[in-house]
Amino acid sequence: MTETMRKSSPYRTREKVRRMAWGVVQSTLFGMSFHNWYGFRRVILRAFGARVASGARIRRTVRIEIPWNLAIGHDSSIGDRATLYCLGPVAIGERVTVSQGAHLCAGTHDYRDPAMPLRRSTIVIDDDAWIAADAFVGPDVIVGAGAILGARAVALSNLDAWTIYLGNPAVAVKPRPRH
Repeated sequence: MTETMRKSSPYRTREKVRRMAWGVVQSTLFGMSFHNWYGFRRVILRAFGARVASGARIRRTVRIEIPWNLAIGHDSSIGDRATLYCLGPVAIGERVTVSQGAHLCAGTHDYRDPAMPLRRSTIVIDDDAWIAADAFVGPDVIVGAGAILGARAVALSNLDAWTIYLGNPAVAVKPRPRH
């Protein structure tokens, strides 16, 4: 094995083993659990290092990469087929809805470097926000409290609190009433 090949993976052996173990559990126990066994899935996620508050509802078809980089607040919901790509820390506040098919991507590559090294970024979704169906939240994005990212919208920069965003790239369209 050449020196270049050894450096090709940004992951150490221990993390590779943990990711493989999680993949097995996610595709069996997690993915085949009854649809309303939210407590069971919270326990599994916590066993893999995720910080998941009581009352969080994660559907069985959610795809999570590296759960030990994930935090989900009380009474938040993650919908069917959502992807939480937690290469870096992903923090989801309280009473947040991440709808079906939404994609949170906390990783990218440095395109300025010919080797395209992996960058593990962060995503923060503050309390009372809603990421609607099939929306995309990119690396290093903060979604402000109460913000809404509309269906199929793409957030590549921070979203202001209590504001509704639509489109690709997402643009503010109107304020959201506070509750």
